[in-house]
Amino acid sequence: MTRKKNKSAIQRRLIPTYIFLIIWSFISVFPFYWMISAATNNTVDIARGKLTFGTNALINFQNLLARDDLWGTLWNSFKYSIVQTILCLFICSLAGYGFELYHDKAKDRLFGILLLAMMVPQVATMIPLFKLIAKMGVLNTVTAFILPAISTPFMIMMFRQNSRNFPVDIMEAARLDGLSEFAIFFRMYMPVMKSTYAAAAVISFMNAWNAYLWPKVVMSDNRAQTMPMLIAKLAAGYTTDYGVLMMGVLFCSIPTMVVFFVLQKQFAEGITGAVK
Repeated sequence: MTRKKNKSAIQRRLIPTYIFLIIWSFISVFPFYWMISAATNNTVDIARGKLTFGTNALINFQNLLARDDLWGTLWNSFKYSIVQTILCLFICSLAGYGFELYHDKAKDRLFGILLLAMMVPQVATMIPLFKLIAKMGVLNTVTAFILPAISTPFMIMMFRQNSRNFPVDIMEAARLDGLSEFAIFFRMYMPVMKSTYAAAAVISFMNAWNAYLWPKVVMSDNRAQTMPMLIAKLAAGYTTDYGVLMMGVLFCSIPTMVVFFVLQKQFAEGITGAVK
């Protein structure tokens, strides 16, 4: 009887917490609901603040296809984002692995200089980077898109910090077995650090997918445009069809949502530095 009373008292004390979490969850989910519902309504209904689903989804989708090359733009975004993510994971993990597991005073100083680069705003380097890309003759290509982002101080720092949990004894045993340093990295380090790779993949993919300013500078050809550039184009002009705009936003949001929900468990483990 006493246990039941204590349990009931604890549950009553938790009621305000549950109410707060429910309200906050609703606030967090509401923008996604509004985005989906707005994609099914016309401009007039959206301007009036209609929150229920409409019957204009197919018309908005057809108008979106008629206004621009949706499938080609989606393909560009997927191509750029996937290539950038793969190269970023490989280069940054290799750098973080080397900085932590083969570190000395010289490497620590170099890493400190690398971290200072995080204080430099992106717009300050955009003009020199654009001149470099132009001289290389790779404007409107995958190279132009991914080159500034395949190695970032944040990603290197993330891999270096999580590499501190990597068991060094495994490396010593592998060396005794005759494995080369690259074999240790590919066959032992990468499988053990899979949670960190998953977290870094989510961050890198989202950054690449949502990038707008840099692609806008180096992608002048409409055939090379990305989804954020398409959304900006739909929102520009004297009149905006908000139904078509929200349909485009929906298509732009789905891939990042899918990537995050698929890798959310590994993302949480990687952010906290878990090693398996």
